[in-house]
Amino acid sequence: MPLPLAPVAVAAIRVGVVALVAYGAKRALRPGRTDQRAEDAMDGMDEGLAFHRPGDRGQTNAAARFRRVIRFGATTVEIDAAALGRFRVRKA
Repeated sequence: MPLPLAPVAVAAIRVGVVALVAYGAKRALRPGRTDQRAEDAMDGMDEGLAFHRPGDRGQTNAAARFRRVIRFGATTVEIDAAALGRFRVRKA
């Protein structure tokens, strides 16, 4: 009685795709750097979501911050996520 290979093949393809994506991501990522000016800007942001459109630049700026303290019995974890973004379209 032959074994059905279709389920095994599907699982092998999934694992292969995940491995290929992980390998590609590892090669594409470059070492980052920490810019203290950006760190200070994110620390100074208010909590929530904000959009700003300066009239003289033709761009839209966005800022978001989420900050919570979670307690699990005696363990306390602080989550602080902040993001700054810019969307700019210019004629070349």
